[in-house]
Amino acid sequence: MKWSRSMTVVGAHAEGEVGRVVTGGVLPPPGDTLFEQREYLRTRDDGLRKFLLFEPRGGAFCHANLIVPPKDPRARAGFIIMEATDYPPMSGSNTMCVVTVLLETGMVEMEEPETRLTLEAPGGLIEVVATCRDGKCESVAVTNVPCFASKLDAVVDVEGLGTLSVDIAYGGAFFAIVDSQALGFDLTGSEARRLVETGEAIKAAVAEQHPVAHPGNPDIHTVTFVEFAAPLEVDAGGRKVGRNAVVISPGKIDRSPCGTGSSARLAVLHARGEVSPGETFLSRSLIDTEFRCRIVETVEVGGVPAIMPEIAGRAWITGVHEFGLDPTDPFPEGYTLSDTWYRAL
Repeated sequence: MKWSRSMTVVGAHAEGEVGRVVTGGVLPPPGDTLFEQREYLRTRDDGLRKFLLFEPRGGAFCHANLIVPPKDPRARAGFIIMEATDYPPMSGSNTMCVVTVLLETGMVEMEEPETRLTLEAPGGLIEVVATCRDGKCESVAVTNVPCFASKLDAVVDVEGLGTLSVDIAYGGAFFAIVDSQALGFDLTGSEARRLVETGEAIKAAVAEQHPVAHPGNPDIHTVTFVEFAAPLEVDAGGRKVGRNAVVISPGKIDRSPCGTGSSARLAVLHARGEVSPGETFLSRSLIDTEFRCRIVETVEVGGVPAIMPEIAGRAWITGVHEFGLDPTDPFPEGYTLSDTWYRAL
């Protein structure tokens, strides 16, 4: 066997969402900050993302996380998130996968019953509390970056759908949140393809008609996700529950409740006075997995009222892989087809 490229990848998923973790074989990209490293990959070395996520090694269902040394001395490790079409500044499900892999492979020493650590993502520092027992990471609570509502009840014209009302919020990336019932969705698995088609149309319209940028980093901009949200309900324990489906381009549904999407929704719920700091909010996915969410505190970002959300869930390691590239392989960066990718890239 002769490979021109090889790397070690640990497979994992968080409440159903696949977040593979690159633990060896890739040097840190150039850059003085993790955001600069992310930008280097995005603009100058996007082949790594395609190698990992495009077929034949990946698929539309995959994300990947590159472990890098942190730039901030307060952090134990850094990670750069790679998705099918983008490099999100932050991801809750990917953070849970990264933490579980770091602890269960021994890259970071596990402490029982809790391991507390700080990670660094391109979007900022992430505080983590992992509940651990018998060498197993049983759950991960992630305090996200500051999240905020940008626009409430924004009017958008979508071809084929007419005029809609959306909430735009930042949860680690910008989301357009729409009322699922108003569009006739029950948020069941059988609706996944139609949700994707509708969500991609809404995202394109919102991105064009409602430009947004992060007040602390203008290079973080534009709505990149659409979240279909069902009305809040109250369970037998008095906790507020919200079902959602987040569309990830080029066209798939987040299998988890989406950490950044849950954070964005929590920011909107707080802005509307529907959820208070410390109150539990259960965010539920299309496959009935859950994240336990709460507002840790209220803050400001560039003068904008914001919240610090905590998102808690579980992740599991699914395998260890050694990915390689045969120098004669005609597809060094992989390929996509619209049968499984919604649209070919």
